[in-house]
Amino acid sequence: MEECKISSLYNLEETIAKELLETATYPWEILPKISDFIVKLGNTLDLNLYEKKSENVWIAKTAKVAPTAYINGPVIIGEDAEIRHCAFIRGNAIIGNGAVVGNSTELKNVILFNKVQVPHYNYVGDSILGYKSHMGAGSITSNVKSDKKLVIVKNKNEKIETGLKKFGAMIGDNVEVGCGSILNPGTVIGKNTNIYPLSSVRGVVKANSIYKNQNEIVEKT
Repeated sequence: MEECKISSLYNLEETIAKELLETATYPWEILPKISDFIVKLGNTLDLNLYEKKSENVWIAKTAKVAPTAYINGPVIIGEDAEIRHCAFIRGNAIIGNGAVVGNSTELKNVILFNKVQVPHYNYVGDSILGYKSHMGAGSITSNVKSDKKLVIVKNKNEKIETGLKKFGAMIGDNVEVGCGSILNPGTVIGKNTNIYPLSSVRGVVKANSIYKNQNEIVEKT
């Protein structure tokens, strides 16, 4: 599945996790490695730019963090990022430069590329969000199947067994996810795609598409 490869989804120049992502073919392969990578990378960060706030928590000095936000390591928060009121960062999170984590948004085991916005009541778990991707208010990644079986990425007749019980969504660069949408386990959304509000998305959505519903996905013109 060429469209699911890291090289098809992301501009690696827009994340501090470039070195980690370069070790894999598909983005979900690095989900179990995020925690160790953060600890290793955090201990090499320039202390002129970053401050170690607590155990395994590094925050750029130019980032804005609300006093009501909860941050549990391992975490790296990039330059000019904004962590708003009552954000809940549970750990294993890389938050890119200029990213926004908003009111009551919860993060767990994620990579947010630079300029990502998850600004209002979002849950993002076991997921990777590409450069300038945006999740509308109330949209979430569902990261565990209801039957608790391992997640399989499906694209029509093609399947890839991931071996993962927890897998949210792989969202490419410049993706817009509409308000109130649910991205089901194993969702992969290609670059420059728009997801209509209140959608339930599963499987692979091609790059440069408009997702209206499961049976109506049109190419952008």
